[in-house]
Amino acid sequence: MRQVLNKIMNLVSRGYITSSNSASKCQTLQIKMSGGEQKSDIEQIESYGFTSRPLDGAEAVALFLDGDKSHGVILVAGDRRYRIKSLKQGEVAIYTDEGDYIIFNRNNEINVKTKKFIVNADDAIELNTKNLVVKASVGTNFATPLLKSTGEIEDQTSTISDIRTIYNEHTHNETNSITHVPNQRLE
Repeated sequence: MRQVLNKIMNLVSRGYITSSNSASKCQTLQIKMSGGEQKSDIEQIESYGFTSRPLDGAEAVALFLDGDKSHGVILVAGDRRYRIKSLKQGEVAIYTDEGDYIIFNRNNEINVKTKKFIVNADDAIELNTKNLVVKASVGTNFATPLLKSTGEIEDQTSTISDIRTIYNEHTHNETNSITHVPNQRLE
């Protein structure tokens, strides 16, 4: 009976991570469990499409099949030191210890905070929306060989169409006569 009870007590353990290795197909963690027992190379089972490498000191829950601590799996690893608090019911967040986050807020809003946001796409990035607002406190730079617009381009005082009309109809007052409009028009 004592042997069965030990197996049951050894099924699940809680501890904290002391090191990690993400180089293999399945990331492995070393954890220090309650009572000071240390286990190395425990595979961490992660959800498909999601991966993270927890920091040392993060918490983990390990499952030891049949109560045998020679081969366990980490079911979950979390870190309360950096967890985003005060989410509303139904909200979801991805975060780091450096303060970066993506929060899927209520009302179909996504809130992103990071120092630098980089998107790499081999072919195209397409944004489909009714209105796109870009606010940059220092400037905006488009490093591209061609910038196209299918609609009007406007600043605080004029549009490209207005500038084109003014140029195509302008004249100069030279030597007491007025020149003709330019023979090379802006189209």
